Amino acid sequence: MPWSPLGVGFLTGAIDANTRFAQGDIRGVESRFSPENLLQNLALVELLERWAERKRATPAQIALAWVMAQKPWIVPIPGTTQMPHMLENIGAADVRLTSSELAELNGAVSAVQIRGARLPDQVLVFSGVEAPLKK
Repeated sequence: MPWSPLGVGFLTGAIDANTRFAQGDIRGVESRFSPENLLQNLALVELLERWAERKRATPAQIALAWVMAQKPWIVPIPGTTQMPHMLENIGAADVRLTSSELAELNGAVSAVQIRGARLPDQVLVFSGVEAPLKK
């Protein structure tokens, strides 16, 4: 199950080069959102925006549809506190990517060079850590 499939709002197009984060917002300490990295990383959002226009969808819907198209057993569960966002996210299920579109999009995504870590080090240490089995 993908964690934060919309990149804490980044892949929705809601963040731009001028975005700065409030004290306590985890994105403020994530290096991929630092001003020196954000400008380059926005290439991924621009890619999603082009595909959104092409598929008559939103960048968030393209991002979620892309994740769902990777494997049939992958199920992204985006978190939201707003009903309009939930309804938008549900719309991703209606976005269809043909096998050739998926290959094209995968190639384009692979070509984007993301700068900065996925998460702060203090959170990354928990990646791959499983809870102990209950006896």
